[in-house]
Amino acid sequence: MWLPFVFLLFGIVLGLLTDIRIPEEYTDYLSIAVLAAFDTLLGGIRAHLEGKFDDKVFISGFFFNVSLAAFLAFIGVQLGVDLYLAAVFAFGVRLFQNIALIRRYLIEKRYFMKKRKKTEEK
Repeated sequence: MWLPFVFLLFGIVLGLLTDIRIPEEYTDYLSIAVLAAFDTLLGGIRAHLEGKFDDKVFISGFFFNVSLAAFLAFIGVQLGVDLYLAAVFAFGVRLFQNIALIRRYLIEKRYFMKKRKKTEEK
């Protein structure tokens, strides 16, 4: 359980210590990839909390989301329209929905655990 946090910290430190620049042409694609990663991560956490997690759905969902969003961004660049904003909006909405569901699940779980503990003490 602690290993992902170690590598997350390692990645953050490595990113802060290196001077890697992303070319401006790729910033739209990178922003969509990061949003897709967060969306998939929070969706996976929510599915795990609900007991519905499936690693195949998790991995395929990540690649499908990133591919579709990158395709929208590419088509938008070719047409001269910011179509990547549609993907940003969709991922943003899903991020907030997943965060709200995770928060609600954790609050309810904690509430019921406190309630159960009180009934056991009586």
